[in-house]
Amino acid sequence: QVQLVESGGGLVQTGGSLRLSCAASGSIFSIARMGWYRQAPGKQRELVATIDSGGNTNYVDSAKGRFTISRDNAKKTVYLQMNSLKPEDTAAYYCWASIRPLTMPSCGPYWGQGTQVIVSS
Repeated sequence: QVQLVESGGGLVQTGGSLRLSCAASGSIFSIARMGWYRQAPGKQRELVATIDSGGNTNYVDSAKGRFTISRDNAKKTVYLQMNSLKPEDTAAYYCWASIRPLTMPSCGPYWGQGTQVIVSS
């Protein structure tokens, strides 16, 4: 069974920083792309950033220059460093990964349980 477990959310003031972590565990053959999504109350879930196994990254425009996604392939962990946080960054942040389990011939999407980020003004 494959699991993604997030940590690092919390309450921070405007301009502050937080670092989210997401560790994959279980019977994993390989992990392709990993990323972070967020969902604010009353809004659709949106992509924040992704990173592939080679370290290539993509960001939503609102995160460029403030957020940095990285990963440690040996630890099967993806990180999201968030700086210069704004109240509009308040949301539940979800880790996502495209993972091929040992028992499967191809990758499938997996989600973490979510971690709350609250940015106070």
